[in-house]
Amino acid sequence: MRLSALAICLCAVALAQEWPNYGGDPGEQHYSRLDQINRTNVSGLKQVWEWKTGEAPLPEFKTNPGAFEGTPLMIAGVLYLSTPYNRVVALDPQTGVEIWSYDPKAYTAGQPPNGTGFVHRGVAAWRDGKSGKLRIFMNSRAKLISLDAQTGKPVADFGDNGVVNLVAGLRWETDPKQYTNTSPPVVYKDLVIVGNGVADRLVFKKDPPGDVRAFDARTGKLVWTFFTVPRSGEFGSDTWQQGSEKYTGHTNVWAPMTLDEARGLLYLPVSTPSNDMYGGARPGQNLFGDSLVCLDAATGKRKWHFQLVHHGLWDYDLPGPPVLAEIRVEGRKIDAVVQLTKTGWAFAFDRVTGKPVWPIEERPVPASDVPGEHAWPTQPFPTRPPAFEEQGVTLEDAFDLTPELKAQAQEALRNFRLGPIFTPPSLQGTLMRPSIIGGANWGGGALDPDRAILYVKSSNTPSVVRVQKAGPEVGADYVMADGSSAFARGIPLTKPPYGHLTAIDLNRGEFVWRVPFGDEERLRSNPALKDVKLPARLGASGAPGAIVTRGGVIFAGGGDSALYAVDTSNGHELWSAPLGRRTTATPMTYQVGGKQYIVIASGNGRDATLTAFALR
Repeated sequence: MRLSALAICLCAVALAQEWPNYGGDPGEQHYSRLDQINRTNVSGLKQVWEWKTGEAPLPEFKTNPGAFEGTPLMIAGVLYLSTPYNRVVALDPQTGVEIWSYDPKAYTAGQPPNGTGFVHRGVAAWRDGKSGKLRIFMNSRAKLISLDAQTGKPVADFGDNGVVNLVAGLRWETDPKQYTNTSPPVVYKDLVIVGNGVADRLVFKKDPPGDVRAFDARTGKLVWTFFTVPRSGEFGSDTWQQGSEKYTGHTNVWAPMTLDEARGLLYLPVSTPSNDMYGGARPGQNLFGDSLVCLDAATGKRKWHFQLVHHGLWDYDLPGPPVLAEIRVEGRKIDAVVQLTKTGWAFAFDRVTGKPVWPIEERPVPASDVPGEHAWPTQPFPTRPPAFEEQGVTLEDAFDLTPELKAQAQEALRNFRLGPIFTPPSLQGTLMRPSIIGGANWGGGALDPDRAILYVKSSNTPSVVRVQKAGPEVGADYVMADGSSAFARGIPLTKPPYGHLTAIDLNRGEFVWRVPFGDEERLRSNPALKDVKLPARLGASGAPGAIVTRGGVIFAGGGDSALYAVDTSNGHELWSAPLGRRTTATPMTYQVGGKQYIVIASGNGRDATLTAFALR
């Protein structure tokens, strides 16, 4: 009995030193119990190694690698990561030396037509309970690939020599070039579960569908499919009028999914249906667009759902992984799931029943003035916690660091339709805040599970959303128009800060603290602001997230070119390190050889780099 207890203890210690999932754990808490690096010594962190992807534009394929947004796994003394060109690489976690690399040659299909390039954020791992072998799963450009973790070679028994074709079996024929993957799969028992990415600029009927599917992790055989746009006659199909469920694509799960392993519950953050800014061709509420959906992970059957945006018109996808938390509200223990949103809200639910932790009210919102558009008359407003980002735009939100610049900004603001959150896109152009990147985005939140405090890195910049008449090939009357800017002379039309870091007490639904986070380096060097006294931190927008450790430290890139360490108790900056490249990923941490490391990816193209820090 003592030996068994000792074995369990040693296993728990080893697991605490690893980072075996994209978010640290299947519940996407982005939390580590490591505390060798803590608030008292974090200022002593030094760079100990760096690794460069070595990827560059390939003229023969007309490709250019995108931002390096990958967060590695660390399992059994090896780092596993994906690169912009969708390579899978194994590194020594103490030195950054490459062990093996697998190249799916994703670039041979040309540049992804998504506007962001070869974006990929990570891989997933599965250990075969029969053989004990570790497999690494990568979803790349309409392919699901299984690799031997020791050698990096495809597993021949999986699919077709290690590869499953992800466009096979979809509800309608789909061009593989239009079907992408940005987030890693989820592994549940012997299933590997995948969503997909679809370019927002695709605005046609029968764009790639957002079906979520589970495959047998050994064989690659399809086990179940969940249709995010219900088929005719299925639950929710009546929310698609004029038969629009038969041709509407997108409604995909491009963000990371979350798993309650003990209960076998899978949480899907679903995105906006096609096309993002005009819903005249899909009248109705449009389930399960912009919804948090809970499935039975073993069968794909829906357990519950909650739609956070009705009839989406703003590209307000559910952008990040739901976060699992154990909270106590008015003396009542709740196993909760919290969905951070681009709208700037954190929606909290009982993760088993889907019942909101605090009331969510349906409130009237502005109507659309675009011909043929019937915006939904109400939207959900949570009563707790308060919004962690500013919402809506008025003239009083104008950039105001000098009277002259304020007048300039207000003059420019008058060119747009202004209003509260959920003011619809318009022919004139609506200034929308939060913008299409949020609020929160794919980085999600970081949870201290012992205190039930959720740390949220967010953006506070507006977007111009303007629609224009579409061509006959589109299948809808209007599409999003390009060319409008929320800047004047390189200066945002709205006042700083442009990003925040917020601590939310999930037991009370209240802020603990909220501080500007990151810095807009280009704005600080703008000649028009040469003689203007600027805030110490302007804040910066950015999609990556944060991690938090038992050492009382939050680590995050600021959306600028630095990695920051912040005190969990008050939001004070404890340390920062310039990387020389814009931070483009959520960091991670692990311990090996008795030393704790903090690792983050940064850069784009040739300068894409993975950097590791530790105490000397």
